[in-house]
Amino acid sequence: MPARHVSRVRALYRRILLLHRVLPPDLKSLGDQYVKDEFKRHKTVGSDEAQRFLQEWEVYAAVLWQQANENRQNSPEQACFGTALPEEKLNDFRDEQIGQLQELMQEATKPNRQFSITESTKPKF
Repeated sequence: MPARHVSRVRALYRRILLLHRVLPPDLKSLGDQYVKDEFKRHKTVGSDEAQRFLQEWEVYAAVLWQQANENRQNSPEQACFGTALPEEKLNDFRDEQIGQLQELMQEATKPNRQFSITESTKPKF
């Protein structure tokens, strides 16, 4: 990614990982890993692609922030995260991106999630 985007990228990356703290533990783990992989994968893209990448992730962060605020009034079981992906956006995806999206959907909708995470009640020293 071009140097002028580096501080913006770091701030956005940290913001997204902080926002993921409101997600259920299994979705947080899945989301954190996906974000880490995507940001790493896009380290060396050109300026135009970097700009699109940042814009899309900024929209994601804004939507997640809004949903987290809306879900504060609900119990954790009633919390709702995510949005529908419009067909016109899908038409812009490359085959590789469609495959990644399909894998992500399958992982996120598994009845027995890959991750089994429990919050520790032990004090951290």
